[in-house]
Amino acid sequence: MTESKKFFIYTMGCQMNVYDTGQMENILFSMGYKKAATYALADIVLANTCAIREKAEQKAFSFLGRLAKLKNKNPELIVGIGGCVAQQEGMKILERMPQVDMVFGTDAIGRLPDLIRTVALENKRVVDIETAHKVFELGPVKIESSPRGISRFVTIMQGCDNFCTYCVVPHVRGREKSRDPFHILQEIKALTEAGVREVTLLGQNVNSYGKKEGLCSFVELLERINGTDNLLRLRFTTSHPKDLSSELINAYTYLDKLCRHIHLPVQSGSTDILKRMNRRYTRDQYLKKVEELRKISHDMAVSTDIIVGFPGETEADFSDTLDLIKEVEYDSLFVFNYSDRPKVPAAAMDGKISKSIQNERLQAVLALQESIAMKKNRAQVGMTLDVLVEGKSKKQNRKTETMGSNEDQWSGRTSSNRIVNFTADPQGVEGAGSFYGKIVRVGIEKALAHSLRGKMVEASSKPEGMKGEKDYAA
Repeated sequence: MTESKKFFIYTMGCQMNVYDTGQMENILFSMGYKKAATYALADIVLANTCAIREKAEQKAFSFLGRLAKLKNKNPELIVGIGGCVAQQEGMKILERMPQVDMVFGTDAIGRLPDLIRTVALENKRVVDIETAHKVFELGPVKIESSPRGISRFVTIMQGCDNFCTYCVVPHVRGREKSRDPFHILQEIKALTEAGVREVTLLGQNVNSYGKKEGLCSFVELLERINGTDNLLRLRFTTSHPKDLSSELINAYTYLDKLCRHIHLPVQSGSTDILKRMNRRYTRDQYLKKVEELRKISHDMAVSTDIIVGFPGETEADFSDTLDLIKEVEYDSLFVFNYSDRPKVPAAAMDGKISKSIQNERLQAVLALQESIAMKKNRAQVGMTLDVLVEGKSKKQNRKTETMGSNEDQWSGRTSSNRIVNFTADPQGVEGAGSFYGKIVRVGIEKALAHSLRGKMVEASSKPEGMKGEKDYAA
């Protein structure tokens, strides 16, 4: 491989795809490739795709379509598609899109070097969507000396055994497979040595980690990671409500690096719809889990996913969802219109909801959540919060009433995952010029719908890797 060869990866979908893209990059770096600024400058272009919703799938094929002219101009360009759409469609993609050379599924990332060599040296188009019984382990993970930000994702498991009636994940990511905890800890250690200070563990249902393989439990894994030197914060996603144990909830009381935030997808506030979705919990059971979480930690932030317009969803069912949102008062939520996906039972269900009604319900959820988020953010005004600094604020070069032009403007997140943009006077705060990747205390002065603004009052006195932070009243 020559020095001049470059790659470009277009990533769509969830955090797990972001993580998978990182693994692809590591492989391509090891093969001698360098990263291209745009796909037009690359020798190999990969699309890492998502199939969770129809719109995401259309987006993937739209991107590949734009590469057709580029491929015609440069026949040696290698075009590949990976991720969930590749796993789902396989050989059909080669038949549909002649510009594509390579289709590789969700378990084939580790086989990329062989696939690329086959395309480049033998001039063959290839498809590899074979799935493994266990998650492929990349072995020692190569981490760049200047990592992409102070927060990173780490996959601890892949696949899902729950088979919710609307979800394509078990069909494109396979059944649940957990990684060896040694490899997970090895990767996190390498990340923290390279400057990462926050890690988010990824899995379709992290509560099931290790059970099938007889590995340590998820809580035991959290305990091991919590002891990692230089790690300041630990998060995880996603936690299935039916498997959220009291043991995991209790872990928030003694794991000091575990952030006071949990993503707990409810999908619907109607027990009848939850049953049609095969979620295997009721509305009341979900609410009891939230109540238990907030008893353990009164400032626990809870986010969720909502699907509107599921087949058979009546106005009463949707009203139940709105009522649940009001009762829980989520800190944030992600809402989606239901869409049919291949191979899932919901696609054959009757009672389909029109797009217009779906859109009305989606907007109602967004409006309600906007008011709740604003209320909760306003309650933070006057508080002094611990913020993990992620970098300069996007408003660094703007003059605003609340953020003076003579001060440095920074951005970070609280333990509860709130975005905080804040100013710091380089002359007025000791160490203010060198707190990237550190926890600082910020006095909150203004609340917006999706973020907070304030001013740094002091740099954290806690050494890196010591006890975690919480939010303090001013």
